[in-house]
Amino acid sequence: MTPVFLTFVLVLAIFLGFELISKVPSTLHTPLMSGSNAISGITLVGAIASLQLNQNTLGIILGTGAVILATINVVGGYVVTDRMLGMFKKKEGGK
Repeated sequence: MTPVFLTFVLVLAIFLGFELISKVPSTLHTPLMSGSNAISGITLVGAIASLQLNQNTLGIILGTGAVILATINVVGGYVVTDRMLGMFKKKEGGK
């Protein structure tokens, strides 16, 4: 693929992502973000798979970084989801 085409796809994805997120009401941002962070598990699997295929040092470094960042993203998504769901639990003590 040519660099011009790849740059076009990147700019289009940035613009489309900004337009979609700006239309989401603020009450839905937390569930939307926690769901999208959970989907990063797919990125984690892909990073692990590409890490096993690489034999050069740069590929191993980039693959390790991808695994670390995707793991942080997945764990963060689940933490946010747990905290969000905790807001809907009834408080003990009846108040």
